[in-house]
Amino acid sequence: AAHICNHTLSRICITSSYGLGDFKLDLQSMFARAGIKQEGVVFLFTDSQVTNERFLVYLNDLLASGNIQDLYSKDEKDSVSSMVEGKAKAAGLITDVDVCWEYFLSQIRVNLHVVICFSPVGPEFSTYAKRFPALISGTTIDWFQPWSAEALASVAQKQLSDIEFTSPAMRAAIEK
Repeated sequence: AAHICNHTLSRICITSSYGLGDFKLDLQSMFARAGIKQEGVVFLFTDSQVTNERFLVYLNDLLASGNIQDLYSKDEKDSVSSMVEGKAKAAGLITDVDVCWEYFLSQIRVNLHVVICFSPVGPEFSTYAKRFPALISGTTIDWFQPWSAEALASVAQKQLSDIEFTSPAMRAAIEK
């Protein structure tokens, strides 16, 4: 879906040394792409990546308000605000630091999409849902069932319809 919408897919890479500081840097990078560059970003986060429950605190804040309070220091907020000042001015806003920061957050709300993939099996999901309510209230839950072969072929044909192939046989082989 991210590719079809021309959005960048972002994932975190968990290592033995990956911690909260790394998570914050990854979020700042996604925020910069979505809020400053105004690019579409899809953040894919799975339950196997919850190595620190503080990650879920940040996701809960992001889903609830689009703002993570301690993600940026005061100096970093001022720097980000100055980076979006021209775009905020072009949008007809005054170029006050607080107004520019809110403009930045509004662009994140428009351009950053969070995809959370959690298994409903086991006690973790219900525990997370109780402790971090925006995981439920700030999301749309999709229960995926297997697709029929016809549906998969139809999507492939639609996505490949604008691509030129050297022969009809090659098109047919790829569409299958």
